[in-house]
Amino acid sequence: MTEDKNIAAEEQEKTPEAEATEEIESIEEIEEIEEIEEVEQTDKKESRADKKKVKKLEAKITDLESELEKKAQELSEQNDKYMRMMAEYDNFRKRSAKEREGTYADAYADALASILPIIDNLERAVGVTEADGVLKGLEMTLKGADEALKKMGVEAFGAEGEAFDPNIHNAVMMVDDENHKEGEIVSVFQKGYKKGDKIIRYAMVTVAN
Repeated sequence: MTEDKNIAAEEQEKTPEAEATEEIESIEEIEEIEEIEEVEQTDKKESRADKKKVKKLEAKITDLESELEKKAQELSEQNDKYMRMMAEYDNFRKRSAKEREGTYADAYADALASILPIIDNLERAVGVTEADGVLKGLEMTLKGADEALKKMGVEAFGAEGEAFDPNIHNAVMMVDDENHKEGEIVSVFQKGYKKGDKIIRYAMVTVAN
């Protein structure tokens, strides 16, 4: 009882100034509490915002990792495709080289096969002692040579009376000849030969002035 009386007495003794001071202190305490609560609310908001940012960054990283893995897979596939293409090209190159060698060998063999009959005729001519027989053998040999050249697609050119053509004829001499026109072949020292447009040997001729 004594303590309650003392408290009541103290409350009766308070002045208006003291009461105003207490009220101000109470208001300040409330403001501080509100500020703390506001700071806590702000921290919570910032924390939530940070979490959202982190989640967005994590999602972006996941997407980038997925895209990187996809690009790596595409690169690997392209590399495999390139390596297969290079292997196929190498095989093609080797096959082509082998085919070219085979084609050259076949053409070479065909050319020799065409020449062999000429050699056979020459060997027969060697065994002939009579002049008529030798002449006949030479004629057969020459005929066989012409046939062999025709089989290979080789054509002879350069004959007396033809017009001189510097693209296929070699003029070894110029002569005055009333029986031939100017620029006309008078005589042939050596026939020319060609296969298609390819000149194998130029004809050596004499040309009229």
